[in-house]
Amino acid sequence: MTREIFKEHYFEDLGIGMREALMKTVMADDVIGFATLTGDHNPIHLSDHFARKTRFGGRIAHGLYTASLISAVLGMRLPGPGAVYLSQTLNFRAPVRIGDVVSVLVEVVELDAEKRRCRLKCEALVDGKVVLDGEALVMVPSRNAR
Repeated sequence: MTREIFKEHYFEDLGIGMREALMKTVMADDVIGFATLTGDHNPIHLSDHFARKTRFGGRIAHGLYTASLISAVLGMRLPGPGAVYLSQTLNFRAPVRIGDVVSVLVEVVELDAEKRRCRLKCEALVDGKVVLDGEALVMVPSRNAR
């Protein structure tokens, strides 16, 4: 079993411009698993026959599957364990297909010391093209809070 590596940052460790990334190849099993988990069995994600007839010409991953990769970065790398999602904006720019390698990038763009909140720019890219972007707002534990 592979053990996930994480980076833990307290609010005091964060700085504007800090970045983290994650790369993930979207597999058919990932899309099927996401459909099973969420109950979203839209055939555009699951049926080659149906999806070939759409404007995409084939199956695409759920948009929220791609967005969930942002959650993985926030929860495991920046800010990391203990960060609590407060909000997320998402703009879906292009489809993600099975077999695509998605690169997720997050960057600290604003810090609110009084509320221990961090705003992050979020992007997902395939072959250098933005397929999803938005902003996340998270609450980050303080080193001094007990």
